[in-house]
Amino acid sequence: MDVQSCVKILNEWDIVAVRQLGRNVAKELNFGTVDQARITTAISELARNIFLYAGQGQVHIEKVYEHGKWGLRIIAEDNGPGIQDIRKVMEDGFSTSGGLGAGLPGVKRLMDDFDIESTPNKGTVVTATKWLR
Repeated sequence: MDVQSCVKILNEWDIVAVRQLGRNVAKELNFGTVDQARITTAISELARNIFLYAGQGQVHIEKVYEHGKWGLRIIAEDNGPGIQDIRKVMEDGFSTSGGLGAGLPGVKRLMDDFDIESTPNKGTVVTATKWLR
């Protein structure tokens, strides 16, 4: 049972909008405040990556129910340049934007499940899920 919402990422305000959407869905699912913060941080990082590297894309927020438990799934996708070396971007401290480099490794740590697929010149899809304990 997936209940889904989607925000197109075209500008910085869209990052704010999708963060708020994620926080609202996390509250509806009764995530605690710490997990709400983890989820919104992950959403913000993924949306910012779309804005910075692909120019545009979308972030889907889904309520999921699997194996007897509820969770919140984030799917961030774009049709940007793709990631040439996924292993490299998954290294702590790696940054091409001059940012802190928490980036994708940070998202992976904040969430319970994490998957990334990227094809050069086609785009990237990151899927991350946080499960309600």
